[in-house]
This record gives sequence, C-alpha cells and structure tokens, in this order.
Amino acid sequence: MTDPQKVLAERVQQALAAAFGAEHADADPLIRPSQFADFQANVAMSLAKRLRRAPREVAESIRAELSDFPGTVEVSGPGFLNITLDDTWIASEATRMFDDPRAGAGTTTPAQTVVIDYSAPNAAKEMHVGHLRTTIVGDCLARVHEHLGNHVIRQNHLGDWGTPFGMLIEHLLDIGEDAAVAQLEAGQGTAYYQAARAKFDGDESFKQRSRVRVTTLQSGDPETLRLWHVFMDATVRYFNKVYEMLGVTLTDADIAGESMYNPMLEKTCQDLEAAGVATVSEGALCVFPPGFTGSDDKPLPLIIRKSDGGYGYASTDMAAIRYRVHDLKADRILYVVGADQALHFRMVFAAARLAGWLPDTVNAEHVQIGMMLGKDGRRFKTRSGESVKLMDLLQEAIDRASAAIADRGYDETTREAITHSVGMGAVKYADLSVNHDSEYVFDFDRMLGFTGNTGPYMQYATARIRSIFRKAGRSPAETTGPIVLGEPAERALGLHLLGFGETVEQVAAQSEPHRLCAFLFETASLFSSFYEECPVTKEGVDPETSAHRLALCALTLRVLETGLDLLGVPVPERM
Repeated sequence: MTDPQKVLAERVQQALAAAFGAEHADADPLIRPSQFADFQANVAMSLAKRLRRAPREVAESIRAELSDFPGTVEVSGPGFLNITLDDTWIASEATRMFDDPRAGAGTTTPAQTVVIDYSAPNAAKEMHVGHLRTTIVGDCLARVHEHLGNHVIRQNHLGDWGTPFGMLIEHLLDIGEDAAVAQLEAGQGTAYYQAARAKFDGDESFKQRSRVRVTTLQSGDPETLRLWHVFMDATVRYFNKVYEMLGVTLTDADIAGESMYNPMLEKTCQDLEAAGVATVSEGALCVFPPGFTGSDDKPLPLIIRKSDGGYGYASTDMAAIRYRVHDLKADRILYVVGADQALHFRMVFAAARLAGWLPDTVNAEHVQIGMMLGKDGRRFKTRSGESVKLMDLLQEAIDRASAAIADRGYDETTREAITHSVGMGAVKYADLSVNHDSEYVFDFDRMLGFTGNTGPYMQYATARIRSIFRKAGRSPAETTGPIVLGEPAERALGLHLLGFGETVEQVAAQSEPHRLCAFLFETASLFSSFYEECPVTKEGVDPETSAHRLALCALTLRVLETGLDLLGVPVPERM
C-alpha cells in the first residue's frame, strides 16, 4: 500500500513524460488535497509558461494520459486537475494496509546509521524545564528512525567535565560522600552546586583546594577520579529517575559526556593546526570558517583552544563530530539542541567540513529547539524567577491528571497507572505537536484537556475504539478484513489512513514530529465522525457491515497506537 498523494505524483509525472517528453518527467506535479475532489494537481499552471501553451490545454493533455487511472480526472477552471480516487481502489489499499503488521510504514533502504545527540543535562545541576524539549523531541526521532529500520545510536552529551568539578569534589569531601550522594540522588544538584560556589567565592582556602583538585582530576589521579565517579554515578541515578518517569529510551549505555572526549582534545587541536585549518589568533587556536563574520565585519573565530590553554564547547564538539563519523560510521547526525546554539553549530559543521572530518556523504543537522514560555509569554520560570525543576513539573502533571479522572470510579492501582500515562502523555504530546523550533506556551489547563489536539484526547480516542471491541465481544487482533467503504465517513477515514507510512517517513526525513501529531489528530477526528455516522455494533447493523467496520476500527486503532508509540506517548487501556 502507498500514500495516495505519492501514487498520484508518480502517475502525473509519467503522464507529463508521455505528453510532453521525458525532460518534463521530474516536474513537481503540485498535488494538494482539494475541497472539490480528493486531490488537485496544479502542475499545468506552472508548466504552461515553459511549454508556451495555454494552461487548460496542458491540463487536457495530461488528463488524456491518465485514461487508465483508478478514478476520475477532470479539468476545471483555468487548468486545474481535480482527481477523485475510485472507492474500490481506496478499500483495496486499506485492506492491504490492514494485513500489514506495520500499517504501511516501510523500512529505509538502505538502512542508515543515525547518531542522535539529545537531552544532555549538566551533571553539576539538576534537570530543569530547559531539558524537557530536547529530551522529548530527541527520543521521538530515535523511535521513528528505529521503526524505519535505521541503526540509531543515542548520545547523551552530559556536561560532566571541566573546572567546576574541582569545587564540586571538594564540597563532596567537606560534607561527606554519603550526604553528597543522598543530595544528588534526590535531585538537589542545584542546591549542591550553589553551596559549593558560595564557598569557592567566599573561602580562599577552599578556592585553592578546588583549583588543585581540577589539576589532579585532569591529570588522572586515581583517588580524584574515584570521587568524580561517586559524584557522577549519583547524578546519573537521578537523571534516570526523570527518564523513567518520562518514559524515554535513554540508558547509561548512551552516555557520551564531555569527559569521554577529553583525551581527544589535544590531538584535535594538533591535527587541525597541522592541516592548516586552525591558526593562532591573539593567543587562541581558532578556525575561521568562510562566510562567518562578526558585527565589525571581521572573520568570526571558532575557538578550539583558549588563550589560557583551556578547551571549550567547540573543542569537544569538533572531537565528537570526528568520532561520530570515523568511529560510529554515522550517515546522519542529529543535534537536538536549543535554537540559541544555531550559530555555534553552523560554524562547527563548517569547520568540520573544512577539516575533511565531515564528508559530503554525511549529513549533520541541528534540530533547533525553541524556548518554553509561561502563560505570560516569558521564559517559563517559578514565581520567584528560578528555573522550574523538571521532576516537580512532571509530578504536577500527574497530580492534575489524577484530579481530572478522580470521579471515574477506578481502583487506586488502575487510577495511578492511568494518571501517570495521561500526565506524561499530555506533557509530551503538547511539546511534540508544535514545530520543534517554535516557542510554545506551557499551559497545564490546555494540555490536559480532553478536547482538541491534546495527548488526553488522543489517548481517549484509542480507549473509545477498544471499548467498541469489548462491546463486540472480540479483540482487535481477532478481527479480519476485508475493509469495505460504503459511507462517506468510512471513505474519508480509509483514504486518510493510507497516508500514515508516508507521514512517518516525512518525520524522519525532516525531523518534524509535529507532522505525525497533526496526522494522528486528523485520524482521531475522522474516526469520531465515522463513529457518529456509521454504527458498528448497534442493533440493526447486519453482521457483514459490522465486520467491515470493525476491520476499519482495528486499522485505525493500530495506526493511532503505533503513531503514539513513536511519539513516546503511553496509551492506557481505559480512560
């Protein structure tokens, strides 16, 4: 089974070649959904100028080459092609999709190795709302690529190295390992950091000890490394609590923090300098990628090694990109990072290509993440102006979900399971349903609503379909085809479902999860119309019609469940 829009594009291109010559076969057919037919092709309007013919005449020539098309093709207006697919063709393709366990979502051929850099909290502080979007979007893209058969390598680029760790380790020694571990595991990393920073700024002896500790850490002193591991292990255990709560797929095996690249940084600098890609400027080792200038119109430097000999983000990112291409054999690298880092990544990619470390055969892409805003339109913070702890935010989502279904009569265990799914689903779906590079307002009241394009509405749609099968006394897995489309609401739903596989492929190709959300919301909306207009199990519906409609219900449920799983949105059995 194939997306109808894709089928039509191919058929119209074949008609273009037959009517006007092979040189026109690659013209964009400009297929769009239409209110006058299933689809409209507008290619005749754009092609007419090249052919020096009237658009309607061009459209008529195309229509003549589509005489064997499974449907009707009509020319309207100045040269639009209105295309209506045959009902039996839609039903046949829907039945094929019903028989396909993957519901029309094929696999990438050949499979690619896709490295996805996402989440990346700072080990010196607890996770806050700023990490939410990078984590959710990155995890969705990882799920989608794996579903399409690509080899996905997750990279959690933790901020786990550098000069702050001198004072963090010294503070650990001051308060004791057990107390430090308890505080870090409890998600109180920011308070821990602030206490260490206060001592660093106000206690000269502590400052001196911290500076010495940085030196021993960087030199690989065994005891200092042991203390660093104590700190990191406790911090990672806290991160894992957040990941488990969110239901994301990151594990300890995916950690590839700054510490991993630290041994590579000196060679990174040496190789760039030896190749003439990096030069010393004002004491710092810099790459000047072509095309980047500052406000003074002077070339903008990407600083690989600071004038004091220290390394920064650019050093680590250059080492990482070479590692991911050379060692991980990446075909594609996705950096799911805040939009404010756009210039940095453009320069890193340009510098890596200049060095030959990022060949043309490998795509490196910055999946820009927009800022989360509060209802006041400003950066989302607590009333006191602090960053909101991510764990607190997620727990509030669960608490609000619990209140929303408190009167539905569920036992405590069932209610807890449902509220967790609803709370996390609401937060994740609200994020994924907007373009990732857009700012969006975090609003619990809206995202937890059971109407509109929300997680709870989507979850309720799946629960409603399962209730139909309970009434019918069978499970979706026991349902058999074929799918027959007799009513307009059945036809509209069946035609729409055929686009699922193509939508998933577009999400992977363009790194845009919101496209899948939009498709699933339209699916749920069309199913709602079908449910109202086409009785499935009511008295008076003949068994054959009921069977056909149950098959359409089963296909819809599989598409919704598969799509929500790709988004990382849990689907409770009941709502």
